[in-house]
Amino acid sequence: MTAVKDQYEHPIKKVCKALDKSPQAYYKYLKSDTSLRESELEFIVISYIMEARKSNPGIGGVSLWMQYCREWGTRYPVGRDKFVSYIRKHKLYVRIPRRYKAPRTTDSGHDLPTYPNLVRDLIPDGPNQVWSSDITYIPLERGDNSVEFCFLSLILDNYTKEIVGYSLGDSLASEYPCEALKQALKRIPQKDASDLIHHSDRGTQYASRQYTKMLNKRGIQISMTESGDPKENSQSERVNSTIKNEFLKGKVFRSIAEANRAISKAIETYNTIRPHMSIDYMTPQEARECTGPLKKRWRSYREDAIQKARKDEESKELVTN
Repeated sequence: MTAVKDQYEHPIKKVCKALDKSPQAYYKYLKSDTSLRESELEFIVISYIMEARKSNPGIGGVSLWMQYCREWGTRYPVGRDKFVSYIRKHKLYVRIPRRYKAPRTTDSGHDLPTYPNLVRDLIPDGPNQVWSSDITYIPLERGDNSVEFCFLSLILDNYTKEIVGYSLGDSLASEYPCEALKQALKRIPQKDASDLIHHSDRGTQYASRQYTKMLNKRGIQISMTESGDPKENSQSERVNSTIKNEFLKGKVFRSIAEANRAISKAIETYNTIRPHMSIDYMTPQEARECTGPLKKRWRSYREDAIQKARKDEESKELVTN
């Protein structure tokens, strides 16, 4: 009997239950000067936006619309322009975060061995071919209104855009990037991983004996940037920005433990729920099951240049032969 009752439950009640809204809130929202269907749709969209922004406060309108389409689009479809118009109408814009003087996270002025850039002209066509690593800072606000920083080490799969390892520490010591690497290495077999390239900047953490020993032990090729240009490690720079400026936007942390809990949830959502324009609006978890080129929903001038250079080289070889 319960199953039959649930089957014929009014759709608005189901939506309210899923979005943690009361039916009374919905009926209060209805406007006499709007059609019932339009009011329903607006209520559903606005409720969804407010709920989604709890876990990802900085997600942009288009990405949020794609996420909505994946979860509710078949039952309550809405076009992108109308979705964005609801954001404007209800002033649900992304808020500008407090600015901090950024601490320096990369120290490349050392005498440790460094390595050439192996990924400059490489476009991965499958998971676990290129991992990129980087470190960013997370502010901790103290009771006296002062700010300290902890440091987040991330490892990204360049093909799937999945965060495969992370660690949060109270300093820039090598032990924290090593913890992120240990986490990532659990994802691949213990046998030789010589097809995998690990790419990073030339910071002391990634050039340290402790870190490179872990990579060499598994037969992983080491690649590093050759200048201070962020474009040489743009994948990691971008994911750092996404985690900080979307998922952690507007959040205030008083301790590393508090920040770590929020980051853990953010990475889970990033990997499994948030659609990505660079992998054809799939989630990284879905992209993990793919091989071959993945369609980008934006133009990559880097990949255009690489493909053009390849075609030019092929043309030269044909002429020579």
